[in-house]
Amino acid sequence: MSGEIDEFPSFPKIPRLFRSCIITEKLDGTNGLIRISEDGSVRAGSRSRWLTPGKDDNYGFAQWVFEHQAELLALGPGNHYGEWWGRGIQRNYGLSERRFSLFNVRRYRDPSVPGDWFGLSVDENTKQPVHRIDIPACVHLVPILARGIFSDELVRECLDLLRRIGSRASVPGKPPAVAAVPEFMKPEGVVVYHEVANRSFKVLCENDDVRKG
Repeated sequence: MSGEIDEFPSFPKIPRLFRSCIITEKLDGTNGLIRISEDGSVRAGSRSRWLTPGKDDNYGFAQWVFEHQAELLALGPGNHYGEWWGRGIQRNYGLSERRFSLFNVRRYRDPSVPGDWFGLSVDENTKQPVHRIDIPACVHLVPILARGIFSDELVRECLDLLRRIGSRASVPGKPPAVAAVPEFMKPEGVVVYHEVANRSFKVLCENDDVRKG
């Protein structure tokens, strides 16, 4: 035996499946990243690359970030991921403009929406109150469809809701329950975030059983 002391490779704990989950609408656009540094500088990225306004952009996302950087500083230092969607991108959603919707509804809140939607103020793992960042007026959140104990039935209910009444993505300044993208009846699907496992899974409204590629 070697004289070296190795750290024992412990097996990770397995989270329980039937715990709280948050289901949001999956928007069909293109991935966007806003990086805010401690010195207040702002950058735009998409998946694996940084973007530049007018040169190496992605549907004008970097230009939009450049034009709104003073407002975006309210998000605070860090990486802020979301979907850049709307006119000319994937499903278009019948919009004449483009919007940026942040993914992590546990990290952010929309101050224009009264109350705390679906009790998102408590962390499922620590049971401690969560301080959520108020988003600026130029930014949106992906629509919250449900929060509850994970089940196949809950996921299917959210999918059925989208198929029946269309996308829940809100118009500027309006909560999802009040006004959605007008008459857009081809939503893409949902994202299921399992709070204890800290993992997200997607389910599509159509052809979910078809392997990508």
